[in-house]
Amino acid sequence: MKLSYPQKEIYGKERMTALQAQRFAQEIAFAPVVFQVSRLMIKFGIFNLLNAQKQGLTMDEVVEKTKLSRYAVKVLLESSLTIGTVLLEDERFVLSKAGWFLIHDEMAQVNMDFNHDVNYLGLFDLENSLLNGKPEGLKVFGNWSTIYEGLSQLPEQVQKSWFKFDHYYSDNSFKQALDIVFSGNPKTLLDVGGNTGRWASRCVEYSDTVQVTIMDLPQQLEMMKRQTENIKGADRIKGYSANVLDNNTVFPISFDAIWMSQFLDCFSEKEIISILTRAAASMNSKSKLYIMETFWDRQRFETASYCLTQISLYFTAMANGNSKMYHSEDMEQCVKTAGLSVETIHDGLGLGHSIMVCVKS
Repeated sequence: MKLSYPQKEIYGKERMTALQAQRFAQEIAFAPVVFQVSRLMIKFGIFNLLNAQKQGLTMDEVVEKTKLSRYAVKVLLESSLTIGTVLLEDERFVLSKAGWFLIHDEMAQVNMDFNHDVNYLGLFDLENSLLNGKPEGLKVFGNWSTIYEGLSQLPEQVQKSWFKFDHYYSDNSFKQALDIVFSGNPKTLLDVGGNTGRWASRCVEYSDTVQVTIMDLPQQLEMMKRQTENIKGADRIKGYSANVLDNNTVFPISFDAIWMSQFLDCFSEKEIISILTRAAASMNSKSKLYIMETFWDRQRFETASYCLTQISLYFTAMANGNSKMYHSEDMEQCVKTAGLSVETIHDGLGLGHSIMVCVKS
């Protein structure tokens, strides 16, 4: 495995003194507590109250404004003080920089909701998921083999946080991605794993002529039809019902562009090779296949690499038991094994996406 800057500079050497490492070890040990306390400081509005009062608030003032018991406020504030999300100045609690980011950074909010609503209970079974190669944590919601089969049946809040997470990362890259894909002026586009039709909707809005076919599970296509029925260009969006995990599933042939956005991270390397091999068989000499992913090794900021490698464990415990956020070299090898070659890679899209442009070898 190779790393480039800044990951190489950070992950290749010790970053902490012995005392800092000792403290960090305890932060790991108490991580579930730290997470829930911080989430409740947001939910109960305490961080927002402190943010609005730059001079800070006393404990009694927080009790009065939140209507929580003094006990509840006390344990939350004392915990947050030692976590580092609040400070204590002249007996008044003040919001720290970390606390400020928890309420102002949309990414932090999206990630927190996703981890609480989708992952938290299921992560208890991470050990069994790793040992068995199955998403053992998914049983807290239902008896599906993957989360995608049950997506339309998840509890409302869980579904809301899942889609908010999924859309937050992809939507921020769509504008640049459209320019890249349509620079080749495709007339037909196959959107593999098109989900609710969000990308397809942007495509028919961007181009007056493109015909988009969404290839996905039947239950996902039903959700897509409801989401896209009233948009301009809906008549140029069609569905193609298929289970890409079935090795006998054949891809429809001769599309100018095949689009896979945040899709292949849902599968193991063996499954990716199978999917790409069948996609390659459907391509002609002028077809291009676009893979948009957040490769953790190609991030501009190290914090993004941190987030992405943690998100991998969602796939382990909840989604399917065998996929992850990939290192770009692993994906390139899958592409080559499938009989394709990487023509170019576009980095730095949106919040850290890359697009691999692939053609038949």
